[in-house]
Amino acid sequence: MLPRLYAILDASSFPDHEVLFATAEELLAARVTLLQYRDKSGNARRMLEQARELRRRLGGSVKLIMNDRSDLCLAAGFDGVHVGQEDLSPVGVRKVIGERLWLGESTHNPEQVKEADRTSADYIAIGPVFSTMSKANPDPIIGLEGVRVARTLTRKPLVAIGGINRSNCLSVIEAGADSVAVISDLMREPRKSAEDFFRILG
Repeated sequence: MLPRLYAILDASSFPDHEVLFATAEELLAARVTLLQYRDKSGNARRMLEQARELRRRLGGSVKLIMNDRSDLCLAAGFDGVHVGQEDLSPVGVRKVIGERLWLGESTHNPEQVKEADRTSADYIAIGPVFSTMSKANPDPIIGLEGVRVARTLTRKPLVAIGGINRSNCLSVIEAGADSVAVISDLMREPRKSAEDFFRILG
């Protein structure tokens, strides 16, 4: 079962790695239990260093998901991988990470949700639900109706992503998502923000 809040740390949003780690520790203090580390820079050495440090600081009470990189997931001792439509296929990821680790897949329309439902993905992400600033070239906004449609197409846990904040997160859960993935609205006052989400989502 997914927690209501799926926190995402995007390395590009932080001025330096110490702020990244401090934010992660604040989220841990707020009892966040699912955290994705995302770094689109392509600098594998830095990604591995940061990932290993996150694992060290957060211990075993947080499930850590690596964005895109199955190899770095294993090297850093993470708990799973999240892939997009342009990344390694779920079948390819499973060959690297095995059956035990978590696998999540991003989708942006009903056809992709149906396809992901047929894979070994443990959960499916759908979005962007609302307008988002965290991606350079975001896919078309699907709105709450897109979440409702996705819910009818899969029984896998559904994670909604894209422009979700404390003011709209409850509507996303009510539309059928099991969990909300949040980036921007956890950046300022991470602990307080996460605690607010938990209070709103119950």
